[in-house]
Amino acid sequence: MDKRLLELAVEMVQSQVAMNKMSEDEIESSLIRLYNVLHKMQRAELEGRALPMEEGEGVEPYTDSVKPMTMDPRASIQEDKVTCLECGLEFRQLTANHLQSHQLTPREYKRKWGFPLKQPLAARVLTRLRSRSAKKRGLPQKLKQYLAERRQRKMALESSAS
Repeated sequence: MDKRLLELAVEMVQSQVAMNKMSEDEIESSLIRLYNVLHKMQRAELEGRALPMEEGEGVEPYTDSVKPMTMDPRASIQEDKVTCLECGLEFRQLTANHLQSHQLTPREYKRKWGFPLKQPLAARVLTRLRSRSAKKRGLPQKLKQYLAERRQRKMALESSAS
């Protein structure tokens, strides 16, 4: 990924955010679109061709024609960040909305890059924080209690059906 293009896209999105109130998803999608447009413009410039500027032709979503990241998938999930292996952007968590910009679901992304399906696509620190929070709320005990009650109800239904 061209760091200079990403920095330009970030500056442009920061200007948009300063002028207009934007949600996190709008900021993310705007950043991705701007980066893709800048990348497309750079490629056209290097190839010496003009860009089509007619309506609907200026922006195209990320496709596999742009080289995906060449990074070890296991190294993409780090302590404080996760690197998207498709585009190289760094996040605290890879969301379904971001992966949708690559025409992937979280499950497809995990299969494509060889992650276990139960692997969270979040920074390790965020995963630990959520785990601690769930334990603090008593989630493991409540889950065990719920499963035991469900087993008892199921056994009661089976014995009354017999």
